[in-house]
Amino acid sequence: MVKKDRKQPLYMISVVAKMLDVHPQTLRLYEREGLITPRRVKRQRLYSDEDIERLALIIELTRDLGVNKAGVDIILRMRKRLMALQREVDAMLRYLEGDVRREFEKRIRRIFVE
Repeated sequence: MVKKDRKQPLYMISVVAKMLDVHPQTLRLYEREGLITPRRVKRQRLYSDEDIERLALIIELTRDLGVNKAGVDIILRMRKRLMALQREVDAMLRYLEGDVRREFEKRIRRIFVE
């Protein structure tokens, strides 16, 4: 099975706008605001699956939850840091064994419950 590259730019702005039910100008605005950076191929914006997921989150935050663009920026940066931390925790868990691993997992669960 071939693993799909989620960063591969595939979709033109008009397609993404229809997929997300927004005006293409909204996508251009998010780009100007620095919230998204589509790839450019001969002056044409191309969006990847990863870009579309990020845009869907941005739209949910702004349209459905009423978060302003500054708040969206903070949430996206925090989300990126959290994902990096999760990768580090996963890597750490691969090296730990037995009781030490169980104790570490317990402590991590406690952090996320609080």
